[in-house]
Amino acid sequence: VQLQASGGGVVQAGGSLRLSCVASGVILRPYGMAWYRQAPGKQRESVAVIAFNNIPTYAAAVKGRFTISRSSARNTVYLQMDSLLPEDTAVYYCNTQNGGFKWGPGTQVTVSS
Repeated sequence: VQLQASGGGVVQAGGSLRLSCVASGVILRPYGMAWYRQAPGKQRESVAVIAFNNIPTYAAAVKGRFTISRSSARNTVYLQMDSLLPEDTAVYYCNTQNGGFKWGPGTQVTVSS
């Protein structure tokens, strides 16, 4: 199983990015999937979860700004990030909502003020 996150970059505060997570070696549809992030010196945290039935939940810090979605046809999970803040700067990862797969390298998101 490989989870490849992409779409990160450098953006100014208030900007937007769309992250993608493509899976190989596994069909994602039965799983609740999540986006996580880890900022320097901090623990990895879950920011958005999409259940197997496509119901999303969000951490308080990103609610109203981030949108998680999935495409079964593309075996991909997305994270649309709007109104980005400097405190959103982190490496972003995808995994199951229980972190059950091997962690990929993630994608760096840097938000400048």
